Amino acid sequence: MSGRIKSAFGNGMCFVATVSLAGEADVQAVTFRQSPDGSYRFDVSLQHADTGRDHYADRWEVLTPQGDVIAIRTLYHPHVEEQPFTRSLSGVTLPPGVHQVVIRTHDSVHGYGGKERRVDLSDPGK
Repeated sequence: MSGRIKSAFGNGMCFVATVSLAGEADVQAVTFRQSPDGSYRFDVSLQHADTGRDHYADRWEVLTPQGDVIAIRTLYHPHVEEQPFTRSLSGVTLPPGVHQVVIRTHDSVHGYGGKERRVDLSDPGK
């Protein structure tokens, strides 16, 4: 009986350690381009210690400075061996008068909370 308890306890401790090591997902860098039609393409680099399908960065979002979601880029699988990694989203149309956006990321365990980036769209060098 004690062998089973010890094994179950050991597995539980391993899981907890894995979750705590992965932490929250962070936005590392953002670049953008405006298309002739006025929409934007965002290239976002994320860092997260993905451990597999149970814990990985599962999306990033484009928000107004007030926190309204403009667009979502879903990430359908973990990037365990590819860190940091960059993914793009095109065709993002901004509400009138929005000249800055916030990029935030989300992971499947912690949700939001990692490092965000504020992007000034009037600076074409970004």
